[in-house]
Amino acid sequence: MFEGRRRAATVNAWSEPQDSCSERQPVSDARRKRPASAPHLSCTAANPPALSQGAREIAAKCTGVGGPEEQICRGIFEIEKRSCDVVLTSSRLKWTTIEPETPAGDGKVISEHKEEFVKLKEVFAVKMKRRRSVGQQKGGTLLGITIFVCINKGQNKLKDRAIHLSNLSEDHCNIWFKYLKDVLNGFFPNRPKSLKVIVNPYSHKKEAKQVYYEQVAPLFKLADIKTDITITEYEGHAFSILKECDIQEFDGVVCVGGDGTVSEVAHALLLRAQIDAGRDIDSNFTPVRAPLPLGIIPAGSTNILAFSVHGLKHPGTAAMHIIMGNLQEVDVCTFSSRNRLLQFGFSAMFGFGGRTLALAEKHRWMPSNQRREFAVIKTLTNLKPEECELSFLPSKNSHLVEQEGKGNEDEMNAIEQCNDEGKWQSMQGHFLNVSIMAIPCLCSMAPRGLAPNTRLDDGSMSLIAVRNTSRADFIKHLKRYGNLKNQFNFPFVETYTVQEVKIRSRIKYGWADETSEENADFRSCRSSVISLKGNCPWNVDGDLMEETSEVHIKIHSQLITLYGRNIEECDDSTVKCSCL
Repeated sequence: MFEGRRRAATVNAWSEPQDSCSERQPVSDARRKRPASAPHLSCTAANPPALSQGAREIAAKCTGVGGPEEQICRGIFEIEKRSCDVVLTSSRLKWTTIEPETPAGDGKVISEHKEEFVKLKEVFAVKMKRRRSVGQQKGGTLLGITIFVCINKGQNKLKDRAIHLSNLSEDHCNIWFKYLKDVLNGFFPNRPKSLKVIVNPYSHKKEAKQVYYEQVAPLFKLADIKTDITITEYEGHAFSILKECDIQEFDGVVCVGGDGTVSEVAHALLLRAQIDAGRDIDSNFTPVRAPLPLGIIPAGSTNILAFSVHGLKHPGTAAMHIIMGNLQEVDVCTFSSRNRLLQFGFSAMFGFGGRTLALAEKHRWMPSNQRREFAVIKTLTNLKPEECELSFLPSKNSHLVEQEGKGNEDEMNAIEQCNDEGKWQSMQGHFLNVSIMAIPCLCSMAPRGLAPNTRLDDGSMSLIAVRNTSRADFIKHLKRYGNLKNQFNFPFVETYTVQEVKIRSRIKYGWADETSEENADFRSCRSSVISLKGNCPWNVDGDLMEETSEVHIKIHSQLITLYGRNIEECDDSTVKCSCL
């Protein structure tokens, strides 16, 4: 009876090995029953990692076993209740089940050995496993070693898997632990050790804190990553933090929130880089790269950036990309006016996309899904075109996308300045929506992406101009984003692959003049809100940026590094938008 209560009051825990080992534990059954030919431990590394004196004495008595890979250690562990012969090489950990030899019918001896392995590049943590009483912080009964591996579950989803190597010998486990840790530390210099984490508690359904502390923080702790966490309290708080903190103390920055949070943090990182490099942002400057990689933990409504980099909205997958040090170079746009920087960003929409976001922001009291659907329907009800002039510089390695049919000639006045690539072209008319995308902009409502032909790092961006048309035709175009059909196969939609874009809009009674913004404050923290009444706002990465008289968008190749990988293909599943 008392024994049962004592067991109920114990828990399993992982801990680092102590300098002074506890009393020697009994050797496991797997070790007692090992065949004479199976060694308890062997070490063959030419330059073994630094070990304790006792461990070095044991390692000195070991002999190596040759093989195609450099063998470092060999020993006996119990894995999944099976006694296994385990070998650590320079690139993998492999094990073979030790099975008793059984005689066959013809008198021959048969012994089957099925080898399994994990690649060391997939391992992100190694822990000593101990059984501890409730409330006990240190010590405990040694159970063995646990290896934590990053595995791909398919459809771009990453998860962690624990492999338990059971053995009750302190010396045996200590030697293996030190070898595993030293091999892993030497393999992966890109894996972060210290991160600055910024959490927006107001994103989506105010679930960002819960997402981080329940799904992400335990993985960071498991990987021995130190974190400095800031919970933002107001708009622009993340910008202020990154402007003042010593970013050299960190290996990367992580933001937990939606597209607006990511946009603010990315803008702050890049602007900090320009300030540190002495760049004059109030001139036609060439920006320098962001100093640290940026990790995105999706906790917003659409999470376009997270979808584009990770292929899905899954905080665990995003965390595993950060832990494993998977890096992806990403292009960034600069939005400027009169050679003065307004903002860094990845995508923008002017017209329908801007008005929809502005209307949604006025109804923040509504649930996110209802707010988005209400804004879309309301903007469609009051659908109207914007009169503007577009000038663009085609990408050197691309051509204009051919369209079927012709646009509405009564509502446009397209002026082709030249037909040669690398030279500016322009067109003027009425447009329902204009999109500029430096990334594919994948999301649940657009499984192919808002710009499916755009890549993360190809040094070009997509210009998608939707000319004035009927409301019914425009709705058909929008619905195409929710399935696998070509959303650009309409006579009123034109797409171009470009390097630069200039958009000059008509303001109320005429075209804006050169001096209409001379008193505007371009030196604000983000320079994103320039107040001009009557203008259509810009939707830049899910954040509002009101229109100036002329906006100049320019692509900058691989200006920032994100934790993740390039998603070339999206899932074939069709996701429909319920609001149309």
